[in-house]
Amino acid sequence: MQKFDKIRPYYDAEVNQAICASLHHPMLKAMMSFSYPEVDEEVWKEQLKRTHSIRDFQINFAYQAIKKIIKNSSEGLTTSGFEKLEPNTSYLFISNHRDIILDTSLLNVSLHDHGLVMTASAIGDNLVTKSFLRTLARLNRNFIIQRGLSPRELLESSKLVSEYIYQLILRENRSVWIAQREGRTKDGNDATHSGVLKMLAMASDESSCMAYLRKLKIVPVSISYEYDPTDALKMPQLLAQSNNEIYIKEKNEDFISLLSGVIGQKKRMHIHVGPILDHELLNIERETNNTNKQIQLLAQLIDRHIIGNYHLWPTNYIACDVLNNSNMYASKYSEAEKSLFERRLEMRIDVTNRQMVDSFLAMYANPVVNQIKQNEG
Repeated sequence: MQKFDKIRPYYDAEVNQAICASLHHPMLKAMMSFSYPEVDEEVWKEQLKRTHSIRDFQINFAYQAIKKIIKNSSEGLTTSGFEKLEPNTSYLFISNHRDIILDTSLLNVSLHDHGLVMTASAIGDNLVTKSFLRTLARLNRNFIIQRGLSPRELLESSKLVSEYIYQLILRENRSVWIAQREGRTKDGNDATHSGVLKMLAMASDESSCMAYLRKLKIVPVSISYEYDPTDALKMPQLLAQSNNEIYIKEKNEDFISLLSGVIGQKKRMHIHVGPILDHELLNIERETNNTNKQIQLLAQLIDRHIIGNYHLWPTNYIACDVLNNSNMYASKYSEAEKSLFERRLEMRIDVTNRQMVDSFLAMYANPVVNQIKQNEG
């Protein structure tokens, strides 16, 4: 199992040493002060010293921290579809991706609350360049996806990740979360990249790609936030892309986005887990024996579930109407909600920049547009 050492979370035997080495880190103190403001520092330090497994760390510390984040920075989290999942069963959750930390954390809170297996979750190595963040990620059962590789290195890395996902789901009965594409969706257009699915299939021990992916029990997940806490932070990259410019991130941009996602206001949040994709994959296999075509059809299938089950909020409908200077969806929101959203827009971006305003509105409006397209199709 040493082959996975570069990317895997901690083994339970490594957890206590990792925690003790981080006990005096200022970021840990800030995190614990936020999660347990009423608990004396020496008390939580003693509790951490007695932690010897990832599950203990997740349940006793990370879970409580996410619950506090939900309480302090949102109006609550609702869920649907979890009743379709079985206890003590591993799944491959393929999800749209809005927020670096919260997407997977909210899913795990929901899985735990429903008595289901929590996930090991993919995270880009660009997000854990600081040693403490890498430690925290490994304590939270994240496994590392390497970014910025040459084509040859990317192939080797993809094979390794694919084999590790196989090991987790089919050998260890551990669920896995992975985003439908590399990086967060910044324009509201959720789309599954075929490269992610091809990577998953690399570890196939079957003659058929679809037969192997059926074994992984793919579950599409739709995560939606009424307010995206990092909406304004996504603007520079969107503008660069629309102007065909190369976008270069600021030094601490990922960390700032991570922090903003955690503490920023989100209003309401919803997670829907779709059905386990099984007979649909059989149908794809019957339709064509061309692997590339099968992957393309599977990506479209996952998109249909993610887009179709995306929970639309008043903010999505307001953005659609403001962007198109219409009142087509006026029945979906109140004037107070519209005023609040427009106030947010004015406070967060330069409203004299028409391109920026349109990009901001499109980020919220596109889920509505995509659901309509899908329903009409």
